Amino acid sequence: MIRLERTSVMNLENAMRGARNPMNSWGRMDSGYDEDGNYILGPNDMDLARRLRKAGSDHRKFIRQIFVSVDITAPLYWWKEYDTYKVATVANSTSTMHRIHSKPFSIDDFSHDHLTDAGTEILAQLVDELEKIRLRYMEGKDKADWYDLIQLLPSSYNQMRTCTLNYETLVNIYYARRNHKLDEWHEFCAWIETLPYAAELIVAAED
Repeated sequence: MIRLERTSVMNLENAMRGARNPMNSWGRMDSGYDEDGNYILGPNDMDLARRLRKAGSDHRKFIRQIFVSVDITAPLYWWKEYDTYKVATVANSTSTMHRIHSKPFSIDDFSHDHLTDAGTEILAQLVDELEKIRLRYMEGKDKADWYDLIQLLPSSYNQMRTCTLNYETLVNIYYARRNHKLDEWHEFCAWIETLPYAAELIVAAED
């Protein structure tokens, strides 16, 4: 399970202006904002953007200045792979260490969309045991109970993080993960495809 919410794409205008700095060609800029406040690339700017992204990562530096912020809820096993990407990424997460005991455990706190019936039953039993430990910890504040919560927590536990990336990082993620075994990566790559000018600046970047 993965959920991507509250997506914001920022700085496209400034990135395109910077793309024209090497040739001092700002007079050819023909992009602007529509009535909904979206920055729309004009024919001249689109042509330049296409040529620069086809020229390779050294020439398409401007897409590193197109920023994306998104809230991602995903299981810990997916976050472990996401954490491979350390360059040009920032993430603030909900705290497992400090807040794991703050609410009752529910099976929906865990990704279980691919579990068999037997697996679902096992998870339900584990959730029940975790809730018993949580209640015991809330009553006695025994650190041993807190450690039981942390060390028994399965990697299917869902965590939400607010992430900031740029388009160049998304190029790397898209081409590295689009054929991955985990369905979460397929959904993440599908989300990438919905971003403004993703077809021209991200998905087609390796054409």
